[in-house]
Amino acid sequence: MSVTLLDASSSHILDNPAWAALTGPHAHFAERIGHAARYHQDVAPFYAVSDEDDPRAWVDLAALVGPGGTASVRGVTEAPEGWEVVGSGQGVQLVDTALRAQPDPEAVRLGPADVPEILDLVARTEPGPYLLRTVEMGTYLGIRHRGRLIALAGERLHAPGWAEISAVCTDPAYRGRGLATCLVRAVAAGIKERGERPFLHARADNANAIRLYESIGFTLRRRTVFSLVRHTGAAALEETAQPCRCHCRR
Repeated sequence: MSVTLLDASSSHILDNPAWAALTGPHAHFAERIGHAARYHQDVAPFYAVSDEDDPRAWVDLAALVGPGGTASVRGVTEAPEGWEVVGSGQGVQLVDTALRAQPDPEAVRLGPADVPEILDLVARTEPGPYLLRTVEMGTYLGIRHRGRLIALAGERLHAPGWAEISAVCTDPAYRGRGLATCLVRAVAAGIKERGERPFLHARADNANAIRLYESIGFTLRRRTVFSLVRHTGAAALEETAQPCRCHCRR
């Protein structure tokens, strides 16, 4: 797999998509203190800092999680003073370069009433974290067979101009029928109708999923690491983190 650079600049909005989402289209889901933010805890388990190399961001993140608190963050392999990495995993980010997006007549829009079924399917297929209000993050589509939810895909991180396709899963008894591909195309159709572009993440060791995404028009953009870090109680800077006083919540 070869990495496709989207532009010649040294950085891109997708280098820090959770921060771009939490300070942009998903700001109404955000709890933010200065240079650190997180989703409401029943929406998504993700945290973000404006710049992992900025000590001020870690001070603000410490204020957000509290002593002993943990945060799931992207791009961190070595934690600064006052933090420790307690778990990590390698991932890849892929972007749409040739995806044929199209609606699926069998796909139905899912909402809060469908959450118990969604959580059951997610628990059995493990496509990634899904919480009680994740369904509110964007459009989620499902396919039913005899009334039972058997496949799912939807939108998660929403950065300006970009929307992440996530929670792609199919009941094991119904795999091999192309349901996941149909749903990815259908979710992408809605994203493109808004004038935005789809992207997605996958575990770096999930070769089957990566091959599938590449076969339908996604291209590997970059490799990254996702880490769980814990605040050990030491302060990185001798200053008090101030809460954001715009439209964000404590």
